[in-house]
Amino acid sequence: MLDIQLIREQPEAVREALRKRHDDPAIVDEIVALDVTWRDLLGEVEALRAERNRVSKEIGRMRDKETRQARINEMRAVGDRLASLEEGLREVESSLQAKLLWVPNIPHESVPLGADDSENIEIRHWGERRDFTAEGFTPLPHWDLAPALDILDLERGVRISGSRFYLLKGAGARLQRALIFWMLDVHTRENGFTEFYMPYMVKREILVGAGQLPKFEDNLYRDVEDDLWMIPTAEVSLTNVHRDEILDAGDLPLNYVAYTACFRREKMSAGRDVRGIKRGHQFDKVEMYKFTAPEVSFDELEKMVATAEDLLRRLELPYRILELCSGDISFAAAKGYDLEVWAPGQDAWLEVSSCSNCTDFQARRANVRYRTEPNAKPEFVHTLNGSGLALPRIMIAIMETFQQADGSITIPEVLRPYMGGIDAIHRDAL
Repeated sequence: MLDIQLIREQPEAVREALRKRHDDPAIVDEIVALDVTWRDLLGEVEALRAERNRVSKEIGRMRDKETRQARINEMRAVGDRLASLEEGLREVESSLQAKLLWVPNIPHESVPLGADDSENIEIRHWGERRDFTAEGFTPLPHWDLAPALDILDLERGVRISGSRFYLLKGAGARLQRALIFWMLDVHTRENGFTEFYMPYMVKREILVGAGQLPKFEDNLYRDVEDDLWMIPTAEVSLTNVHRDEILDAGDLPLNYVAYTACFRREKMSAGRDVRGIKRGHQFDKVEMYKFTAPEVSFDELEKMVATAEDLLRRLELPYRILELCSGDISFAAAKGYDLEVWAPGQDAWLEVSSCSNCTDFQARRANVRYRTEPNAKPEFVHTLNGSGLALPRIMIAIMETFQQADGSITIPEVLRPYMGGIDAIHRDAL
């Protein structure tokens, strides 16, 4: 959420930020109008409250009963008027807060201008794409390769839960588990992250705090009876770990990591990536999250990207890093990067991590603050999130990149201890 003071003092700057995102700036005018009405009503309410308090003291000192009763009658009228104004004030304030929740974060000045993902900028890449032609065979897409090895069952997934669900079995299920355990071990043992086990279902206000509601309501799964929502990412839960708390500056940055299942309706991608397991309603992800002081948050963003890069290098997967343009950064982000790996079976790049600095946007919604020193006024922290990494696209990249001419899949060396020591998946693998 943006600071209302910023919108009051610099409405044109906020309008321009929305134009850069290719969003409608008209909402700024609606917010400004509501804010003026709210402040006018607040002024009237405070004036009547002051008058009521002043006259109440006068009445207490009055000795003449008739005069006293007359003033009491006047105050009853004032009370009725005050009650009406207070109700109007609450309604306007509610409308104002609702409008503010629809305004995205302001892009950082370093974010390149662009309309959509086609205008993102590649800033670096690593690794060489494997030359399958020189090896004498054409790489298969994972939706052909994995079922032939009996490690992926698309048909039974659909039979059980419907479209965009699947089953991993045997070595396929073990490969996914190996990836999750390995990534968590690297983050916690080497990168200084504290691991969390988070609820997969959260209250409405938790999603509001993370910036998912009300904007993305149609893309979320919900239990109507208890008003609990399935998380679309562990970012939602991690944002709210310190909800309504004041942190000590000396404890920052806080580096957290969590593995969760994630649930999304994928309405916004209807008709896209329908084959295989690239885009499902349920998937797994290891999520990195940081609470930082504002002055170091952009340095911490670069560190987060480097952490995700390190995992990809260890997996020996060719990748590229894209700086997201203003029309493609997420709703809550001020700046972001995507990390994409090459999937030779599909001849395509797959996003496996998106790292974002949300500045104080989420912290303001979840009310997470810190003190620079013991008696200082609390300030909002900055929050950052990044996939470290997202499944099943890492699974896809491994299967397609390390497939062999005989239909087997070689296991990346770093994962072999987590796979019981096997170095390849064959038709008869565990």
